[in-house]
Amino acid sequence: MAGGVVQKHNKSGDGSIDSSLLTASPYGILDPRMVDIHCHLLPGLDDGPDSLEEALAMAEMAIADGITHVIATPHANDRYRFDPHLVDQHRNELRTYLGERLMLATGCDFHLSLENLEDLNVQPTRYTLNQKNYLLVEFADFAIPPTIEETLYQLQLARLSPIITHPERNGLIQAQPERLYRWVHQGCYVQVTAQSLLGRFGTKAQRLVRAWLDEDRIHFFASDAHNLTSRPLRLRETYDAVMKRRGKEVANALFHDNPLAAFEGRPLPYVPEPGARGTKRPSVRRRKRFFF
Repeated sequence: MAGGVVQKHNKSGDGSIDSSLLTASPYGILDPRMVDIHCHLLPGLDDGPDSLEEALAMAEMAIADGITHVIATPHANDRYRFDPHLVDQHRNELRTYLGERLMLATGCDFHLSLENLEDLNVQPTRYTLNQKNYLLVEFADFAIPPTIEETLYQLQLARLSPIITHPERNGLIQAQPERLYRWVHQGCYVQVTAQSLLGRFGTKAQRLVRAWLDEDRIHFFASDAHNLTSRPLRLRETYDAVMKRRGKEVANALFHDNPLAAFEGRPLPYVPEPGARGTKRPSVRRRKRFFF
């Protein structure tokens, strides 16, 4: 693997990643420092790690990779019930072990179900990233509601900033990427999975991420980590690939500057105009009151 932690995941007696397994990046072992706004790090809540030990090993992997801030984002869908109290409990347990070596916040991978939207209307910070104003929005693989532009607009009326998660992996968006372009024109942001650029979710997802990166359609790279092997909590290898393709300024924006702004609830410093022209803004019916 180029620049980062090698593939083995041996741990020392205290549960940390053995430093002898690190390989130097051409930019320094801890340079650049990166922020991950989407990962499944909390144990036992969804399809992420099963145990505290695995979650701690994932956290050590992130630290060794140069990641300084992580937002743990369990699923909130009809398969996995999202319980903010349990989320806080697991986050606090990890903090006890990690201290300040990794800044750990919480959010969720928010599915646009009616039940979720109704609760979001009442208690938005239960779901937002670090309880600020950015919301990860996940679409189902089998259907996207025809009224999605209106729903996204209503989220914005509630002063939330929707971030569309891993659209490159969604078959419906792969077939009709212009839908994503309309949402970006509408003011939404795009987060792609770091491993997609490396081809680990197939060539179609990889081609889309390459094209969107070249066209300035991406605002965040994130790990969407679930485990130590097939879905690791690493970003460095993809950072290096983005730096090679678009330069250090863009790489820093997508792996540090924008993610840190979302972590802190600030406006994104890097929001370029997409390179492709001629995409019309969606026609959205405006309402005076906030309803989903």
